[in-house]
Amino acid sequence: MTRPAAVRPPVARAMAALAVCLSLVAAALTAVLVRPPGAAAAPAGTGTGYLSTSGNRIVDATGQTVRLTGINWFGMETDNKTFHGLWSRGYRSMLDQMAELGYNTLRVPYSNDALKPDAQATSVDAVSNPDLAGLHPLEILDKVIAYAGQKGMRVILDRHRPTSAGQSALWYTPAVSETTWIEDWKALARRYAGNPTVIGADLHNEPHADGTDPGGTGACWGCGDPARDWRLAAERAGNAILSVNPDWLIFVEGVSCPSGGNPNSWDDIPDEHCGWWGGNLSKAGEYPVRLDVPNRLVYSPHEYGISVYRQPWFDAADFPDNLPAIWDQQWGYLYKQNTAPLLLGEFGTTLADPKDKVWLERLLAYAGTGVTGMSFTYWSWNPNSGDTGGILNDDWTTVNQAKQSILQPYLIPPTPGDGGDPTDPPTDSGACQVAYTVVNRWSGGFQGSVDVTNTGSSTFRDWTLTFDVPQGVTVSSGWNATFSQSGTTVAVKGPSWNADLEAGETVNIGFTANGSDTPQPQAYAVNGTACG
Repeated sequence: MTRPAAVRPPVARAMAALAVCLSLVAAALTAVLVRPPGAAAAPAGTGTGYLSTSGNRIVDATGQTVRLTGINWFGMETDNKTFHGLWSRGYRSMLDQMAELGYNTLRVPYSNDALKPDAQATSVDAVSNPDLAGLHPLEILDKVIAYAGQKGMRVILDRHRPTSAGQSALWYTPAVSETTWIEDWKALARRYAGNPTVIGADLHNEPHADGTDPGGTGACWGCGDPARDWRLAAERAGNAILSVNPDWLIFVEGVSCPSGGNPNSWDDIPDEHCGWWGGNLSKAGEYPVRLDVPNRLVYSPHEYGISVYRQPWFDAADFPDNLPAIWDQQWGYLYKQNTAPLLLGEFGTTLADPKDKVWLERLLAYAGTGVTGMSFTYWSWNPNSGDTGGILNDDWTTVNQAKQSILQPYLIPPTPGDGGDPTDPPTDSGACQVAYTVVNRWSGGFQGSVDVTNTGSSTFRDWTLTFDVPQGVTVSSGWNATFSQSGTTVAVKGPSWNADLEAGETVNIGFTANGSDTPQPQAYAVNGTACG
């Protein structure tokens, strides 16, 4: 759920830099002061390699339990088509602050509009973010993911909206078909294949009821209608994604009302128990999501406080003692019965109502402490979320300590360097060499040839070469590898018959392109390692 307020102009850079320093110092002190007496510091890190599931746990490639304690940073789903706040601060500075505060995972909402070839990112301050100027939204996402990986953070991609215009009850609309939804997911899965910083797909944000029961037209769970049954749609999309990237986790949210229709107190039909948009997984035990790749499913409910909507349970006589039973019925039973892991994908509040502080404290206590607790990504980093506010204050720099102090005991900080795959030999830094030749040229196009040599002592597993071409150059065909292009970035994935680039080995790839052959491509890298 995205609730942006008006975009704010940049603050003075000197004041912002000073405020960042003060904020980080305050956060470090808070991390010490708010820990419960006698409690040991939570183990840091997000594990090693790709993640999978075991019962109700998320585990890393070595089988160690991992708890994701993250934050939502929205904007890519809005008209800006990229992260909000880049008009005020550098993305590295904000990721540094997130990691320092203890957030080990970043959930990134996007809309399909931001993935279009002609999409343009707006409101990016080129002084604070000089390396983002003029980039396509996906290229900015690449930069954020790369730096988050350096911090040891993990990234979850969240299809938040079909278009930047707003959310939808169903996963498709007249403007964005189910086919487009799935194909765009597959393109993202291919783009980040081999990069364990990106751990999975939150398939569609907050499916919910539309109309009234029994004539509802919104997302149902277990009703069997392929056009409305979110459980069946999640299976179709999840399996399509896993067919091209079997390493990803598939995050599946709930609905609001299992029937797909809202309660109607004026009819004679008994009303079902409904919940938040995306928050009702009460039927998932009876109708589970079935994926072709085992141990990849994580259920991801949403939960909010009074500042979003005053649900009737907030005014019940037994509040807040009534909350655990509600959570048990809606989604908690899946965790308690060891069915699947849970990641609370969104929860947040302004804390304006005193009851919301109690609600937030009880929710986190319910989720559990330490590495075995439920995973979560708090909503939101952004201060311009209209009915929740954010961890940051309106200056996009200082921290809302009232919220951070409640969250802090449950946060497990990332460790720089986490995320490598122990099943693969380490790759030497800078251990690749590229030789590029223009083989032929003609009016409006040219043919290029690239020799890629592994000059290190370790193998590049499942290699992907990336490089940047000038504006206006588009690759039209390629051979000896699979080519894809987003903006000015070309990704070349090794074929199945030559997926590993051994030490000392050279591979040749060729392509034709439209546009000028000068200047030459640059910024070559294999699996993220820059090449000479």
